[in-house]
Amino acid sequence: MTTLARWFERAFPGGYPVALFPNLVSRLRGAIARQRAEGEETPAAVRRTAFEGTWSVQRNLAHLGDLEPLWLRRVEELERGAEVLAAADLTNRRSEERDHDARELEDVLREFAEARRALVERVARWSPAQLERSALHPRLQQPMRAIDLLFFVAEHDDHHLARVAELRAAFRDRAGG
Repeated sequence: MTTLARWFERAFPGGYPVALFPNLVSRLRGAIARQRAEGEETPAAVRRTAFEGTWSVQRNLAHLGDLEPLWLRRVEELERGAEVLAAADLTNRRSEERDHDARELEDVLREFAEARRALVERVARWSPAQLERSALHPRLQQPMRAIDLLFFVAEHDDHHLARVAELRAAFRDRAGG
């Protein structure tokens, strides 16, 4: 099984052009359909099973919804002109403590879709000047502009959706086909 780069090991240099804004809004909106497709295409027994001590497919999918409040809070902070963005819980306590594998898939999907739509509706109205606003990202210890934050969120989505694809392939390989 290929191992994806660990999220916390990745660097995000920023400086993304504001012209990427429509693409990023499309990626953020599209994550809803991608999450749904990954969830619905994975049999429940596979979806809810941890693989070699890692999160299950369903926990990875639910984690996207778990982080939506953080993304919205950071958006609000940028709108207010905060100097430092809210720190993430690097232990992922919310995703660890919630029994996502016992939840109905539809609830996981709906929770993410509703929160993501709210985020997209909020940022879709931003002006180029708003996309240039910045605050210090606490973990990366570097300024992060609004456009960079949107890229960061889209990359986080991609990271977990790629992990889901990796897990599905691992279960297929284990089953012999």
